[in-house]
Amino acid sequence: MKLVTFEAEGARHIGCLLADGEVISDFTAADPSAVHFHDMLALIDGGAGALDQARALDRAPKKTIKLSDVCLLAPVPEPRQMRDFLCFEQHLRQARANRPLFSGGAPLDPASIELPQVWYEQPIYYKCNRFSVIGTGQDVLWPRYCKQLDYELEFGAVLARGGKNIQREDARSHIFGYCIFNDMSARDAQMKEMAGQLGPAKGKDFDTGNVLGPWLVTTDEIPDPYDLTMIARVNGKEWSRGNSGSMKHKFEDILAHVSDEETLHAGEFFGSGTVGNGCGLELGRFLQPGDVVELEIDGLGILTNKVVVQA
Repeated sequence: MKLVTFEAEGARHIGCLLADGEVISDFTAADPSAVHFHDMLALIDGGAGALDQARALDRAPKKTIKLSDVCLLAPVPEPRQMRDFLCFEQHLRQARANRPLFSGGAPLDPASIELPQVWYEQPIYYKCNRFSVIGTGQDVLWPRYCKQLDYELEFGAVLARGGKNIQREDARSHIFGYCIFNDMSARDAQMKEMAGQLGPAKGKDFDTGNVLGPWLVTTDEIPDPYDLTMIARVNGKEWSRGNSGSMKHKFEDILAHVSDEETLHAGEFFGSGTVGNGCGLELGRFLQPGDVVELEIDGLGILTNKVVVQA
């Protein structure tokens, strides 16, 4: 299923996009008394029973509404936790090779970049601001302190159930679904603060900086999450192209590592990190006010947002 969170007539509902791609089966309107149809986290918390009822409304909708008549929000507007990883070697090499551009220098050869050994040994991550999440069609607000704004082409997984000391071979069963993730970045702020050996902070944490959507696709529709073509377009022109198969650390590695002596919870979000070639920093160019960014991943849809300067 392609699960959605949306607003219609001033109320927030959840449902699924039907096969025609134009109509939503409205779970909340179909059964207003069902606690597990209150929001996406409630559906996830409801477990297999709630998901079975959702699938029944996918097969035989009771209440429907046109996609064009609603405002889509992020499928999980407030994840219980957000972590973003650095799983693509090509991205890391190319991003570091272009760091001299910030000081007026020439880019380096990505092949000459020496990566820290710890990157190969374990998944590296930071925790995002889970309250700054928006969905497709919503504007990204350009931070006033930023001069170099960038997109990042990623995909993410949302947990169906938590756990502690999760074994790698069992980790896939903990995943509820996948969605596209645009990890917007204030590059100049990020480069400045990370010179202090901590962060990122304001390079990532600003309102509208985390974009999820357009829907949350259940795992049964994505049998192999490591063979997905990933494309970014700016104003209709392709800027980036990659494949999820180039992840060094897979979601199974991620869940096993993070849950080591730490309890995870249903509804948490885990980002893959930027695919190789998947951001402007790697390409030596950045976004401009008014740009429209489209991220597309096989089976996960197209995530579209306009970058807007605040008045």
